[in-house]
Amino acid sequence: MMAQTQIQTESTPVLEVRGLTQRFGGLKALKDFNVTLMPGELCGLIGPNGAGKTTVFNLVSGFYQPTEGQILVDGNPTAGLRPHKVTALGVARTFQNIRLWNDMTVLDNIRVAQHNQLGYGFFHAIARSKRYQAREEQVTKEAEELLDVFDLKRYAEELPKNLPYGTQRKLEIARALSSHPKLLLLDEPAAGLNSADAKDLIRLIRWIHDTFDVTIWMIEHHMDVMMELATQIKVIDFGETIADGNPEQIRNHPTVITAYLGDDNI
Repeated sequence: MMAQTQIQTESTPVLEVRGLTQRFGGLKALKDFNVTLMPGELCGLIGPNGAGKTTVFNLVSGFYQPTEGQILVDGNPTAGLRPHKVTALGVARTFQNIRLWNDMTVLDNIRVAQHNQLGYGFFHAIARSKRYQAREEQVTKEAEELLDVFDLKRYAEELPKNLPYGTQRKLEIARALSSHPKLLLLDEPAAGLNSADAKDLIRLIRWIHDTFDVTIWMIEHHMDVMMELATQIKVIDFGETIADGNPEQIRNHPTVITAYLGDDNI
């Protein structure tokens, strides 16, 4: 039975998007978008500003409901599910603009991200039952271990707003991983980073991919970061897919060069 279950899991896409279309009033932000991500992949999504990239991530993570099309996470349709329910299926994300709880400590940012996995109800919390205490101790231990792995333990009692920008980025990724996702969506993780921090980020993402059992899909405007990390890249422009291939194919694709890199690079 165990072997059969494992084979089924490995052959099931972590994410499957079919014919996704999104309209906002008369504006079609996304048209017939399709993608399949298998377990263990590290893929990219690029395109000019306003191309529809973040709209895709908002749809996959449940912040938007698609006008048309279907999204399946590990074979489960997400239609009608709110973001926390999509998270429970195994999707975690970061945002282009860092969204940390700045009035909570670094440790509590990690702890709170595990709320959907607590396994106790309101009564246990009010009564502070043994089940509540045991689970809270476990959550704290896991959070401390994750901070240690990310070299953030020394900041455990700090407020995120007091940390350097690059460290906040690292914390946001650590928080996303604390929910034990199958799919990690990274929305422009290198935004606002200098070249040295961007190189550190490349090493961090590669390490996460090698260390954690997680599929990574990332949006990134820093082409050196994307070309260094992604094995497959999808390109969209005005909500439509214009190219799909490995980094070398995308780098030399004339339509991509025109739409994304600019005519001067042709």
